[in-house]
Amino acid sequence: MAPLRRRRRALSPAVDTTAQSGTAGTVAVLGATGCVGRSVCDELVRTGHEVLAVARRSAPGIPAHAFVPLDVAAASPKTLGTLFDRHGVGSVVNASGGWGTTAEEMRYAHVELLERLVDGCAAADGRLRVVQMGSIHEYGPVPDGVLIDEQRRPGTLSPYGLTKRTGSEHLLDQTRAGRVDGVVLRAVNVYGPHTTTASFLGAVLARLRALVPGEVLALDVAEARRDFVDVRDLARAAVAAVHAPVVGRVVNIGRGEAVSMRDLVASLIDASGIDPASARLNPADVASKGGGWTCADIRLAARALDWYPRIPLHDSLRAMWDTAAASIPPQEVS
Repeated sequence: MAPLRRRRRALSPAVDTTAQSGTAGTVAVLGATGCVGRSVCDELVRTGHEVLAVARRSAPGIPAHAFVPLDVAAASPKTLGTLFDRHGVGSVVNASGGWGTTAEEMRYAHVELLERLVDGCAAADGRLRVVQMGSIHEYGPVPDGVLIDEQRRPGTLSPYGLTKRTGSEHLLDQTRAGRVDGVVLRAVNVYGPHTTTASFLGAVLARLRALVPGEVLALDVAEARRDFVDVRDLARAAVAAVHAPVVGRVVNIGRGEAVSMRDLVASLIDASGIDPASARLNPADVASKGGGWTCADIRLAARALDWYPRIPLHDSLRAMWDTAAASIPPQEVS
């Protein structure tokens, strides 16, 4: 099958999202110390917003005006409502959650947290905007070549996809009930600065960084094609959704291009500067529960958010490598 043709406009420059006085108040970012939350905080600060960073544990280098250590899924609605009122929060970006290792962990992070968050927002003064960072896995696997749009009905969902979708649908249901102003951004796979080692590319990067000179690293890479978006581009979409008239909607965020995983890994090796002969790519079966193909239809993001992906693939991979190197003490950097 021929590869999907890249749409030129999908990589066109986008208009900067800037703060709109009086429309968002302080923006609370949940999961502020993770890969996505960190970039959302950075983009909010860059565009002139007041930011309240919320996470279970603090971490150095989080750009925000205030930090509160809190497990939102375990907090009472009154605690959350009081917190939001005290800091003048008008909008919340939920970038918390993760893959988890059990269905119970994922339900706690993706469903119970959303339920507590909505109740907490409803307990605050005024009606809060809630931007939920969802996932392309909320649609389930699709056949090769299918462009995934927001009207697609879900197929068989993994525990991750099911709990993410359940949380998203709860937010949208509560939006229709008038308790919050919710919007869901369903993002494709993420790469770029601070990518977690729990992801495939993050794990490959960690193995490349640990490579001893003279050794050859064997990497099993499936013959799959997937859509990836730089976390900084995703952060721009989140900030746009804080202000845009998209209440009650789902919006897909990606590059709109399915990239060969073998090409992606080869590009990461190239960005690292490591001798390509030091890594051997072996064919492997598709093990991801998301299937072997993802490609997001991002036309709604362009219309509703005035958003387009900006950052080229190689720049994203180089930023992954550089931020990983910066997190290691100088004597340990090869």
